[in-house]
Formats: sequence, structure tokens, C-alpha cells
Amino acid sequence: MAAELVRGQNHPLPAGPEGAGRLEIRVTAGTPVVAVATLGDEQGRVSGTEWIAHPGSPHLPGLEVSQQAAASHRLAVDLGALSEDVHRVHVLLALPTAAGVPASFGVVAAPHVAVTTLDGSEVAGFTITGLGPETAVVAVELYRRQGGWKVRAVGQGYAGGLAAMLRDQGVPEAAGLAAGIHDAVAKGLARSVTPPPRQQAGSPASSSAGATPGGPVSYQHPRRHTAPQTPDLPPGRPADATPPGSAPQPVAGDASGWTMEERLYNQVWGMFEDLARTTAAYRSAVDFAESRLDQELDRLLADPRTRVGPAADAARDQARAKQTDLMDQARAVLDRDLAQLRAESEVVEPALPPPYAGWESPVWHGYTVPMEVPMAARLGNLHLPETPELRIPLLVRLPLERGLWIDSSQDRRLAMEIAVTIAARLLASYPAGDFSVHVIDPAGTGSAALTPLTESGTLRMPPATGAAGVAALIGRMTERVDLVQMAMRAGAPDSLPVDLDTAEQLLIVNDFPYGFDDRTVNQLRYLADEGPSVGVHLLMVADRDDARAYGPVLDPLWRSLMRLTPTPEDHLADPWVGHAWTYEPLLVPPGSHVVPQVLRQVAAARQAYGR
Repeated sequence: MAAELVRGQNHPLPAGPEGAGRLEIRVTAGTPVVAVATLGDEQGRVSGTEWIAHPGSPHLPGLEVSQQAAASHRLAVDLGALSEDVHRVHVLLALPTAAGVPASFGVVAAPHVAVTTLDGSEVAGFTITGLGPETAVVAVELYRRQGGWKVRAVGQGYAGGLAAMLRDQGVPEAAGLAAGIHDAVAKGLARSVTPPPRQQAGSPASSSAGATPGGPVSYQHPRRHTAPQTPDLPPGRPADATPPGSAPQPVAGDASGWTMEERLYNQVWGMFEDLARTTAAYRSAVDFAESRLDQELDRLLADPRTRVGPAADAARDQARAKQTDLMDQARAVLDRDLAQLRAESEVVEPALPPPYAGWESPVWHGYTVPMEVPMAARLGNLHLPETPELRIPLLVRLPLERGLWIDSSQDRRLAMEIAVTIAARLLASYPAGDFSVHVIDPAGTGSAALTPLTESGTLRMPPATGAAGVAALIGRMTERVDLVQMAMRAGAPDSLPVDLDTAEQLLIVNDFPYGFDDRTVNQLRYLADEGPSVGVHLLMVADRDDARAYGPVLDPLWRSLMRLTPTPEDHLADPWVGHAWTYEPLLVPPGSHVVPQVLRQVAAARQAYGR
């Protein structure tokens, strides 16, 4: 998983025998920016202009930047091709000086920098929040350390612009070089890549960093777009007129994609990202206001003339008033963005197809067994403390890339019920016969929760009980993984036994490690590591403390699984700014029979297709 860095944090960069040190640095901003890279020695000093890659001179050995301003950049870096004298690479971003360019980074969406491998896999990311009047910023630094390379999140802004930033890098004649860079950019600005079009209020990427109060909102999520919409108009107003000050209405499926399902998937993830970023901007503004208040109070206390007396009291009141004003402004922007996201959620939620919808959604009443596997399935909801009423669907791609762990330490009965509803959702998301569920329930404690699966006939075999049942089922699943892996490596899928079930497999394990011995524990670890690549997935219902006798041996197992909880808990982090999101499981409404009804349809479809 990619590391999401904060200011000052570092992360090692990958190195391998082939393509060692070949990376891309991807920049996404809310407006066209100029990208510059400087090469430094051990102290970070830049020896001369020949150590700088910029739009007027974009190529250096091991380094290449864009020749124009753009809202999206890809800088190519080959660390292995850099001179031995180079110990640091700084990536600099600056606003162009052309007319119509925003006055500072503080009025546009926070830039995001990602270091990726050549195949696009992200190594580390950094969202540069907290910028205000700055027009240039040192984004990240790549540096040598003990024979390897690391990336550090910097985020140092400069109100003096590119010239001040280059001067601080120790560049000779920084002002002249900055002027030359801006001139080169101006000549190619007509060809520059523009940021995403301004979107409608109500679409999610309306982060506070991307808009000014009362103005239009800039949607920064890269997979989102907005088609013009006609708002509700009062009688007598022509259809092509928009009421002054009003915002177009949000639209379900307002994102890029070939199908409505893909557009909705991208839109939901856009909402997730936008809520993360707008909340990060709010928290950063609050921290700034509190920090500035502390600094001003410290200055007052440091001066004997302003420690006591009416003038001191007035100065302290003024400092606190400034803090209150800043926090009120930040909250107003956050509230506006949250209102837009709530409006979008109210439109998107009813439009979600069954795999994405909650169990209370009417869409389940019209459910039919699908003919194709959907992009994703919903495992629950996520929300942040600032807006507990706004819930974002937690969608995971199918087939599952990692196993799931329902932590039963809080409520064992509810944990098993949640596991069954997740299994039911996965069964309902696949074509008839393309997904199978197996259950290990050594002591039979999950029999009541398993009733929907057993009574519907969607379980092809009874739950495995006792140590002998555990060993037999784990052995069969391990053998299946071995056979499929060997066939894939040999390039001979036709060599698989004719009676091998080629459907995706879900193994529910209840009350682990009861009924397991050392051999079956090792086999379970093997299934967790190797199973997902060949269609075998784990769903553990367990209390980690129950397995503490194994010590650190099982730590890799727990880390490999996605932990979910039967009751709300703030333990999931997003990949952008690292917020602690509260996870809520998808509960079936009281008295609802939606899960048994859906499972009966799945079983009937299997019989109809002979599967």
C-alpha cells in the first residue's frame, strides 16, 4: 500500500536489478503550474543552472520535466543515471505569471505529488495542504541515504515566487533564471493542459482548497466530470436561464466511465476523496489559527510593555478575535462543501445498483442474478467526526485482492451475522455458479447466524466442524490453490482436473483458532497469502487475543487481512491524507427478509443453470 506522507516524513524508494531507480513523479494541481527539478550536492546546494531541469531546458541526465505549465505533470527520474555528485533532487512547483492565473496556491485545490514506479504503482504520496499567499513551493525531495534513495515530503512555500525559491536553493542569478523560465512557459501556455472543468455544486470534489467562499467550486478528482444541468426554475423563467447565485443540481453517475456502474463507482470514490481533502483543509486551517494565536500570545508575554495592563488585555482580545474569525471562515467553507456533498449523496445513494447499495435500498426488491461480475461490492459505510451524518459507501474491487477479518472481540454473535451478510452480498454479485462459499465452524457456535446460507442451499457443503473437519476442508482449499498455481505457471489451464470447482471461493472461518493445530494454522496463512491470486479468499471471524498463544507467528496473517468491525469504529485510513475514518457495517433492517430472499434467488439460478 502506498504511503501517504505528511510534512517532514520520509519513505524509502524501491530499487531492483532491473529498472532500479526509474520512477515517475506525478503532480496534480487545481490550476496549471510550472514544474522544475533541481539537482543538489550533499548539502543540497545547486552548483549552477546546468543542474536545473525546467521548461526552457527540460532534459538532464536521469531527469526530465514538462516544457509547459499544466494541471497534471509526469516527471521522469532515473536515479541510477544521475551523477555520483548528485545527492538530492528537489521538485519545485510555481504558478505562472500570465494573466488569469490564480494569485496564490491558497485559492486553489491543494497540489498532490505522487512518486510511482514505471507501471503506475504508487510508492508514496503527499498532499501539500496549508498553503496561503505562496506562489511557489518545494514539493518533495529525493535524497541518498546509506546506499539507497528516499523521498521526503517538504511542502515549503514561498510568497516571493519562483525567484525566491531558486535563491533559497542557492541558484546563481535566481531572478534572471526565474524570468527565463516564466518566459518559456508563456510561449507554450496556449498549449498547456488546463485543470478539470469547473463543476456543479453538489459534486464531491468541492474541497475548500479548490474554491473561494461564494464562488464556483472546482472539482479536482481526476475521474470526475460534470455535464451542464438545468436547475429547477421558478414559473416564467426561461429554461436556459440560471437563477443568480444558485447552483446546478448534482447528478448520479457524474464521473467518467464506459458504463453507469463504472461512473457510479468513480463518483463514490470521488466523494470519498473530496470529503477527505476538504476535511484536511479545515483541520489545517484550525491548526494554523491556533498556532498563530499561540505565537501572538507568546510575543505579548515576551515584551514587558505588553504583559499587563489595558493595552495587553486589548491585544490578547484582538489575537483571540483573529483566531475566532479564521476558524469561523474555515468552518463556513467546510459547511458549504459538506452541504454540496450531502446533496450529491442524496442523489447518488438511490441510484446505486445492488452490489453498491445498502440492504435497505428498494433496488434489492428488483434484484436478479447478474450475468457479469460487477466492478465492486459494498462492505459498509465510512464517515468522519466533522460530519457523522454524511456516510460514504465503502466499495472494494472484485475479485477481492485481500482477505477480510471481522473482529469478534466486540460482539461475537453480531460479527458472524455481518460475515454472513457479506457472503450473501458476494454471492449475489456474481453470476450463477461463479462464486462458492465454504464455512469452518469448529464448535458450531455460528449455526444460528449461518441459517440464511444453509436454508437457502447456497452452501454446497455443510459447515466443517471439529478438528477433523477443519483439517479436511483446509486441506482441500490448499490443494486447489496448489493445482491452479501450477497450471498457471505452466501455462496449461486445461490440465486442471475436470471436477475442480473453478468458481471464486470464499472460506469463512469462525472462532479461530479453535479446532486448528500447527499444520492447519500454517495452511491458513498460506491461503491468506497465495489464495487471492487464484480465486480463494478468506473471511475470518475471530478475536485476535484468542490466538495470542501463537505470538508474532500470526502477525503477518492479521496484517494481510482488511479488518472490519461489527460495531462502528474509527480504524480505517484513507490513502490521501491518512484520516481515521469510522467504519460502520451494513446491517439488515429489523424485520427485513431481504438476505434470505436474495439467497433463494441465487440458489434457484444455480439449479436453473445446472451449477
